[in-house]
Amino acid sequence: MGYEVHITRAAEWLDSETKPITIEEWLAYLASDPEMRLDGFAEARTPEHRTLRLESKGLAVWTAWHGEGRGQGHAWMDHREGRITVKNPDPEMLAKMCTIATQLGAIVQGDEGEPYPDPMDAAAAAPDVRHESPRARSPWWKRLFGR
Repeated sequence: MGYEVHITRAAEWLDSETKPITIEEWLAYLASDPEMRLDGFAEARTPEHRTLRLESKGLAVWTAWHGEGRGQGHAWMDHREGRITVKNPDPEMLAKMCTIATQLGAIVQGDEGEPYPDPMDAAAAAPDVRHESPRARSPWWKRLFGR
């Protein structure tokens, strides 16, 4: 399944729909950030030659991520249920999420409710979410689709 971290305005990410980041706000943010690219879908072929495709109006890629274009997948960020969600983020992605949250008047919170207070503290606050973790090395479609 994978571990998710969320950008939300709610005190608890599960309540994001009560204080949503709207799709319009997310799209406006994406248009203002030259490091972000709105794709609207993700597609990959598995080792079994199956094509997996996920479509989402708010699915975007952080193009300045260190692994982009180097065979390490993509830094996907998806708008859903009033929040922005990233699966298995590394410390660099957590820092970007904190920057985005500041711009959107939101917070960054992990699946277990742990906060990520600011870009400088994001890496220190996430000892179990690292580049070296097996999940971080898994193919991007496994990180995105949870397979």
